[in-house]
Amino acid sequence: MTHPPIRVVLADDERMVRTALRAILSAEPDLEVAGEAATGAEAVSVVREVRPDVVLMDVRMPEVDGIRATEQILATLAEPPRIVVVTTFENDSYVYDALRAGAAGFLLKRADAGTLVGAVRLVAHSDTLLFPSAVRTLAAEHARANPAAPAWVARLTEREGEVLRLMATGLTNAEIAGRLGVGAATAKTHVAAVLAKTGARDRTQAVIRAYEAGFMNGR
Repeated sequence: MTHPPIRVVLADDERMVRTALRAILSAEPDLEVAGEAATGAEAVSVVREVRPDVVLMDVRMPEVDGIRATEQILATLAEPPRIVVVTTFENDSYVYDALRAGAAGFLLKRADAGTLVGAVRLVAHSDTLLFPSAVRTLAAEHARANPAAPAWVARLTEREGEVLRLMATGLTNAEIAGRLGVGAATAKTHVAAVLAKTGARDRTQAVIRAYEAGFMNGR
């Protein structure tokens, strides 16, 4: 069975960057560039119009930056695309703010073609984290030293806490099921419960909130 191509919107204020990204993605039979934007405001408009599966979003753009654009897209579309922020520096506070806002992950501008293509496919089709170790490092660097634990921490069951920690390592639902010795449906249910209790849109946001709450430090 042939699946429709993954439709991608490119949002970057540098035309040369967009051209390079388009060339890489368009060379893949399962990927399609559905639109481009040079500002954050334009990105929001283009995404609303073409309804892509994935957005590659530069964090630093004129008018509306990638963080605000991410927030607007996720807040106004019933079925928003997966957003990957693209950055020059992986420890950029802008990247962290974008992940907190609901971006599914981040990608460095110096990434090679294989990494770029793999990242787009992963966020479009997988239930795992994009570059989990990088997300964990970024979250740990920006988390407060002694945060007050939010109410959701106490509401997690012991098993849900285990699942959250495994999610942070980048395991898929199937891998979590295997690690815990439960069925795939049970693991999926636990993951859904974790997302609901943390108030997170996806796994990335749940991991960010876990670090911010001090949960990953054994709190």
